[in-house]
Amino acid sequence: MKRKVLITGVAGFIGSRLAEHLSSMGFEVIGCDIYNFRNQFFEVGDANQLSLQRLRSDRIKHFLIRLQLEYHCIDLSDPGAVMLLFKRIQPHIVVHLAAQAGVRHSVKAPMDFVKSNLNGFANVLEACKQLGIKEFLYASSSSVYGARTEAPFRETDRCDTPESFYAATKIANELMAQAYFAQYKMPSLGLRFFTVYGPWGRLDMAPILFAQKIRRKQAIQLFGNGLLKRDFTFVADTVYAIGRLIELRISHEGASVVNVGHSSPIQVTEFVQALSECLEIEPIIELAPMQISDVPLTCACDNQLLSWIDDWPHTPLRQGLQELTNWLKQWDPV
Repeated sequence: MKRKVLITGVAGFIGSRLAEHLSSMGFEVIGCDIYNFRNQFFEVGDANQLSLQRLRSDRIKHFLIRLQLEYHCIDLSDPGAVMLLFKRIQPHIVVHLAAQAGVRHSVKAPMDFVKSNLNGFANVLEACKQLGIKEFLYASSSSVYGARTEAPFRETDRCDTPESFYAATKIANELMAQAYFAQYKMPSLGLRFFTVYGPWGRLDMAPILFAQKIRRKQAIQLFGNGLLKRDFTFVADTVYAIGRLIELRISHEGASVVNVGHSSPIQVTEFVQALSECLEIEPIIELAPMQISDVPLTCACDNQLLSWIDDWPHTPLRQGLQELTNWLKQWDPV
């Protein structure tokens, strides 16, 4: 019998790619998200919102409908709806990726993060407890490490000084999961992602945001005067690691967290240069001071991950950016 995996946030960047990957590994994959793509009308909203709606709809069509995977539209902040879905599906494994993302957005609108990141997470956690699910993996973030400069970041480092409300919600998720293990012995594994990028990626993150500005000959603002460093992780590497963690049942005991990133931070100016070379367009760069919520560095120690799954791919940045730009030109011709 196939093991059944429920992926929340499956219309998202990592969720959609993970659905395809786990299906290819032989799992029965079921996805859920808040987006009812069948009733989307793309005439309403500003240009950014329309592009986001189209991208989410295209992800569902490409990664789920094409593979004939089951999809449910649900608001995870509704506890009754969550419990009903879980009882109907009876999953063996839950990968909870649904969340409101975006460090800078959390500065502008922190309350946008409460419904999904706190209420939604709590409802999924409770449903897993009620159904006795022993394999629960969820998205955390490198942002939990705060504004430290000592590298690499290890899972044992203190994570109690968030620089953004988004980071605070992810720290809260980890603490909630630990509390459920302490109280109910419900195991979990928090996945601390480090700047995941690649085809079908988030429009608000630097890789696609910068690529679009370069393509349209618009200026790119590099905060921190371009000196910030990020540990970029290619999406195919990320979903491979998650797949191996599930395959090996790493989340079966305890309440753990693990870094999903390589110890190879790249300065943002170098990143932009590589991106512009892939696009064959010279960028227009404007240097700007650091913003509220920015951190100077992210750098993952992946020793814990390696000890569990032995090895995982490390796609070179230039190769990953070339795949990203090739997809972007096809998805959104300028």
